[in-house]
Amino acid sequence: MKTLSDATIADIKQTISLLRLVEAAGFEVKKHGRDHAICCPFHDDKTPSLVISRDSNLFHCFGCEASGSVIDWVMKTQGVSFRHACAILQDTSSLAANPVTPVKKSTVRSLDNPLTAKDDAALLRQVVDYYHDTLKSTPEAVAYLEQRGLASRELIDTFKLGYANRTLGYRLPNKNRKAGSAIREQLQRIGIYRASGHEHFSGSLVVPVMDADGNITEIYGRKLIDKLRKGTPKHCYLPNAHCGIWNVNALTCGSQLILCEALMDAMTFWIQGFKHVTASYGANGFTDEMLTALTDSPIKQLYIAYDADDMGNKAAEKLAERLAELPLEILRVRLPWGEDANSFARKSDNPQAALAEVLRNAEWLSGKPQTATNSPAIKNATALLYDDCPIEQHDHEITATLGDRFYRIRGLDKNNAYEQLRINLLVRFGQQFYVDHLDLYLAKQRTSFVKQACIETGLQEAVLNQDLGRLLLKLETLQDTRLTKSDEDAEKIKPMTAAEEAAALTLLQDENLTTRILQDIKRIGIMGEENNSLVAYLACVSRLLDAPLAIIIQSTSAAGKSALMQAILNLMPSEQLTQYSAMTGQSVFYLGETNLEHSILAIAEEEGAQNASYALKLLQSDGELSIASTGKDAQTGRMITHEYKVQGPVMLFLTTTAIDIDEELLNRCLVLSVDESQRQTQAIHMMQRGRQTLTGLLTAHDKQQLLTLHQNAQRLLKPMAVVNPFAEQLTFLSHSTRTRRDHMKYLTLISSITLLHQYQREHKTVAHHGNIITYIETTKADIQLANDLTHAVLGHSLDELPLQTRRLLQQIAQMVKSLCDEKVLPQTDIRFTRKHIRDYSRMGNTQLKIHCHRLEEMEYLLVHRGKRGQSFEYELLYDTTLAEQKQALGLINPNILQYDEKKSGANPNKSGLNASLSGSSRGQVAPKSGDSRGIPIPLKSKAINGLAASEAQTAKNALL
Repeated sequence: MKTLSDATIADIKQTISLLRLVEAAGFEVKKHGRDHAICCPFHDDKTPSLVISRDSNLFHCFGCEASGSVIDWVMKTQGVSFRHACAILQDTSSLAANPVTPVKKSTVRSLDNPLTAKDDAALLRQVVDYYHDTLKSTPEAVAYLEQRGLASRELIDTFKLGYANRTLGYRLPNKNRKAGSAIREQLQRIGIYRASGHEHFSGSLVVPVMDADGNITEIYGRKLIDKLRKGTPKHCYLPNAHCGIWNVNALTCGSQLILCEALMDAMTFWIQGFKHVTASYGANGFTDEMLTALTDSPIKQLYIAYDADDMGNKAAEKLAERLAELPLEILRVRLPWGEDANSFARKSDNPQAALAEVLRNAEWLSGKPQTATNSPAIKNATALLYDDCPIEQHDHEITATLGDRFYRIRGLDKNNAYEQLRINLLVRFGQQFYVDHLDLYLAKQRTSFVKQACIETGLQEAVLNQDLGRLLLKLETLQDTRLTKSDEDAEKIKPMTAAEEAAALTLLQDENLTTRILQDIKRIGIMGEENNSLVAYLACVSRLLDAPLAIIIQSTSAAGKSALMQAILNLMPSEQLTQYSAMTGQSVFYLGETNLEHSILAIAEEEGAQNASYALKLLQSDGELSIASTGKDAQTGRMITHEYKVQGPVMLFLTTTAIDIDEELLNRCLVLSVDESQRQTQAIHMMQRGRQTLTGLLTAHDKQQLLTLHQNAQRLLKPMAVVNPFAEQLTFLSHSTRTRRDHMKYLTLISSITLLHQYQREHKTVAHHGNIITYIETTKADIQLANDLTHAVLGHSLDELPLQTRRLLQQIAQMVKSLCDEKVLPQTDIRFTRKHIRDYSRMGNTQLKIHCHRLEEMEYLLVHRGKRGQSFEYELLYDTTLAEQKQALGLINPNILQYDEKKSGANPNKSGLNASLSGSSRGQVAPKSGDSRGIPIPLKSKAINGLAASEAQTAKNALL
């Protein structure tokens, strides 16, 4: 029987140089024109008469007429057969054979013996390993697997597929030697050799059957060619009773199992991703061992995928009857008539989809259906039977090893929608790798990735396509789980207990509410910054208004702006807070139509929002955003226009280290400047040291409870209309158009204070156009608090100098004033350098240059040039007596405001509240209060707000 293809023989004759082989054997080679000559080893030759042609790679002796190819040379010089000579030539380690005279048939093998084990089981494993290595180096065997659609390295390596091509005998000691006779007897005993001395599986694809520990229990052989001598079987097994189960792990790793008639069919399912598959030994070859294993397994559904013929149908029905006593649902996989799974898959353009379809449409034979209904078709069979791709999850990446291919996935957690699966994917095969970005949901990107990866790694497209399919399903599952959990976390807000709600309501009904807020902010770690803290807190409350405030906290690096922002945000409910480090230009438009409504959008640094500044400005001014973007229609694939909307209102919270803030953004925001004085630094140091004490430890343990209290209180606050009955009497600076927006900030701050006290105010109603409108009213106390905060915060925004520059100017004025007093000189005679300013203010040189340059431009400092090589000097062009003067905002004293009952339902200072005031399902009623409710600044000399006189004065000084 021919076991080598013509192509293989031709390849041996052309690729192995006869001249090099002769030289390696030790012959003396002489030049003979274009060719070479040696003394012929096949007769008594005194002068070189055997010519070797380099062009044709043939030899010819003019003395004895011996001639032939490189194969003939090995046959004649080593006394071996044609097939043995080919085996020697294919083994590069045996090419240096060196006989110098014709020999009789050799009894010493020149090929290494791969079988050294004495134990039968170990010897059988060595035989399987040899067949396995032979297959991978034999083109005709690989071609046969390709023809059957089974050319997968993963399949070959996982199940140790091999090829028996008669070369095993060439590596054994000859049978006339003691060692050769012993090894052949052992091979005959285990079934590899027949009594005739021939290999049992010669010319066959070899498929070993292994148990869970890797021991060989059975071997199946399938001849590579179909045209055989009469009486030669195509299929063969070891000459003993069938033993073992192929792919035995399939019975332990799931609740479903596919049972095929033949191993070729089972391997077809396996290579297409359906790993829960095994095979019986033919249509009637279901063994008792298989029955026992099935009984002891967790299998609940058995899919019988026998051939679609009379024998297959009868065998399936007979097996169903045999298994009727088991708690098992049995289904018949219906293939087209006359087909088996392998032939059916090979005829399909998409084998995986075709096999999935026949599994979904499997017909019920017996047993209790495992689906929710008694439908005979198991619609979810594909998802359950498809192999779960093995992965390992790490901190920032996912890895998977599929056979001999390694994959690394990054960026899965950045996908925030079900419609995309964009990842960074690396595939490595051996020492070669390829990496690229792609969206697994886009066929064009998958195709491009596969083609380029095949070029870089040498993998086959079919293998990569299958791997991507397995990875896609697994990553899709991971993403669905993550997004579902995120949605559930967002929707499932842990409800407050009765005690928590009562505590939150008590906080909101506290007559000293704003003082309590300041005290709690200090307890969570913010020292000083009373004005900034309270304004930021009230701005966050304004998210519930139709036009919220916006906040920018400005300071130099490490001054504490981020700590202040985070402290305030920690007091707000997480479901009403969206926080980012940076945003791109278009990202705001895709945040979801209602995700930001009445919530806080916080960005760690204003620089991180520069690309999105235009959208943020519109969102702040107009309360909503909309954008038109083109994209493909999911149904037709045509390009259409999609409209994306983002509904406000939204409260914007930013921090920045920039001295110059975008003018448009500045106009829309309240700018809070962190206290950078030495006294504040000393206070912070004292607080930091206090955290190391036992008191600090106990305070840290109470922090979360305090945060939860305020978060619950904020959850109780509801959007509500606010009416200011004193609005028409209020005054504000009007010297420039800039004050139009600043005036609105002032009014919004008043409304925020009123809204914060909604559980302390009477809820009034008015009928308008058939609608009932509920509202609360502003009191004089609200206006007084707003006036104090506005003077402390908003006054700086009306200054022509940024606050940090203004502070430096005040320090320079103090320095100049002290020099004037010390030297008894007029201010015009005082000169100073930047170093003098730096030493006095202790400001960094980089920041100092920026501020001084601004003061020069604004003509607060006059530059006097020094002599050559000397630095220039400054003169202060600023009245030092104005250093502490504050910006006047023209605000009216609320004590002189008059309440007009015609413009309101009732006197807001009158005691008594509606029964529905609390807004709580528990029906609690807020306490009565007067005009001074919630004001942390005493309007009278006696103690207020539950504080002692000294504490009240401290609070007053802090806010003033």
